[in-house]
Amino acid sequence: MKFRAKIVDLACLNHFTRVSNMIAKLAKTCTLRISPEKLNFILSDKLASGGVSMWCELEQENIFSEFQMEGVSAENNAIYLELTSENLSRALKTAQNARALKIKLTNKQFPCLTVSVELVIPRRLWKDLQEPSVPNSDVSIYLPALKTMKSVVEKMKNISNQLVIEANLNGELNLKIETELVCVTTHFKDLGNPLLPSESVSQSRHPEDMAEVHIDIRKLLQFLAGQQVTPTKAVCNIVSNRTVHFDLLLEDVSLQYFIPALS
Repeated sequence: MKFRAKIVDLACLNHFTRVSNMIAKLAKTCTLRISPEKLNFILSDKLASGGVSMWCELEQENIFSEFQMEGVSAENNAIYLELTSENLSRALKTAQNARALKIKLTNKQFPCLTVSVELVIPRRLWKDLQEPSVPNSDVSIYLPALKTMKSVVEKMKNISNQLVIEANLNGELNLKIETELVCVTTHFKDLGNPLLPSESVSQSRHPEDMAEVHIDIRKLLQFLAGQQVTPTKAVCNIVSNRTVHFDLLLEDVSLQYFIPALS
């Protein structure tokens, strides 16, 4: 048995995705029947036992720009696949901005329906995808253990959606939330400050003066939750009231993460 098909028209892709989403809501598993002219999504539970049945039919020529299939035999020119509906729906959702989508029957220890997506970013947008420039920071400080920070921020998130990060050149970092009813601050001391070029840090700043930035606590928690490996270096750079820049080194991988200040 062989099956290979391709969709290049965006309207056809969106239509096929909508149909797949509908099927996923109607049946957890179904049978996909592939024939030379049609695709059918079939659910055939026993009605006598209180089951439901479904028959959804698509003309392949209305969806696919390329369509090739060979069934079991010339007499039975069809392919029947048991399908987890939600898996196909999820795969198609990744193709919303695709140039083309390909579906084919593969054999990976057992028959599989493989979905591949062609995603190419137009050259006019490349300028927006360059390495970001790092603004001169008011304070740069080493971070405490990220697991400890994550634990603290998770608790603070239950109180407020906003958080203040403040730090100074004395190795002190504070995480602070303020509401009308409560003010909670977690202090970290003796973290150390990395040596930076003189132009990167304000020369007139007193070591104990705090630089602060108000941010969305959910964005910070998203950053902390994404760290699965303890970094060999973790630095926080604060540009007062503008942005906080995290610079992490994880073995042979570097990561820069920017969170803008709340307006």
